[in-house]
Amino acid sequence: MKAFFKLIRWQNLLLIVLTMMLMRYAVIEPVISKLSVVLVHGQEGEVPLMLKFPWYDFVILILATLLITAGGYVINDYFDIKTDLINKGKVIVGTAIPRKKAMMWHNILNAAGVAAGFYISWKAGYFWLGTIFLIVSGLLYFYSASYKRQFLVGNLVVSVLTAMVPMLVFIYEWPALYRYYSVHAMAPPDLSILFYWIGGFALFAFITTLTRELIKDIEDFEGDLAYGRNTIPVVLGVLTSKMLSVCLIIITIVLLLLVWYFFLADRYTLIYISLFIVLPLFYVIYQLIVSKGRKQLHIASTMMKLIMLAGVLYSVLVKYIITWNLV
Repeated sequence: MKAFFKLIRWQNLLLIVLTMMLMRYAVIEPVISKLSVVLVHGQEGEVPLMLKFPWYDFVILILATLLITAGGYVINDYFDIKTDLINKGKVIVGTAIPRKKAMMWHNILNAAGVAAGFYISWKAGYFWLGTIFLIVSGLLYFYSASYKRQFLVGNLVVSVLTAMVPMLVFIYEWPALYRYYSVHAMAPPDLSILFYWIGGFALFAFITTLTRELIKDIEDFEGDLAYGRNTIPVVLGVLTSKMLSVCLIIITIVLLLLVWYFFLADRYTLIYISLFIVLPLFYVIYQLIVSKGRKQLHIASTMMKLIMLAGVLYSVLVKYIITWNLV
């Protein structure tokens, strides 16, 4: 059982749960509470918007996302046995868990995840949205089997799928809000602000994941080179890959400061992103510059993961900023 939980990266799955919960209750809920409508029947005057996607359906949405992600981790380790032996010196699939059993778990997790995805899409009134989970399941399989061996393709696939995690919360909440208030309100509310808030978190997830994937590719250079994988470090070289990573980090910092300056401009956000995101990003740059082996690269990769967590936890501050009108 311990090997199974390690195989499905339970820590990463917890991060997904945290991300989706915070997007709904620390971002979407306080944001819509500042929007108001006049109801056709009932309470007089303007009333604030409330979440309309049922919490139990939201739990199933999280479960579907976790199942698909776990299946992706299983198939990734299934195809990475040889390179992981070089890069990590140990594997789970083929030792603690037989290859045949790993494939069985992959099939079970994906089937359950896709089924849950179609079910929740049907409950939301848009059955076709279930194809998202089917497509993601296929992308994760082909990522492990082929895409991650191709130049840049694998990095982009993982980055886009990571950005989809916060977007899924918006994708399923927005129709429920619009459908309810378009019927029960005098005029449907403008929910575009939700897209900007959640889109900002999604963009941060995309660019930081892309940066981390590139750093991990540099870290795994030896194994990828030995088995002919056309990763960015193998094709362009380690030095160029480090320069690209630094450029992505600088872009991230610039975007964060621009968003703060033009849309927020509160001291609480500036203090938070400076201490918990910008400074750690500069530390990652330092580790990339001085790195001469896997140790510094692994530190940089781990730090990027912590930075991604800090980005998610910023949503807690968002809740208080919006609730207390601090912007």
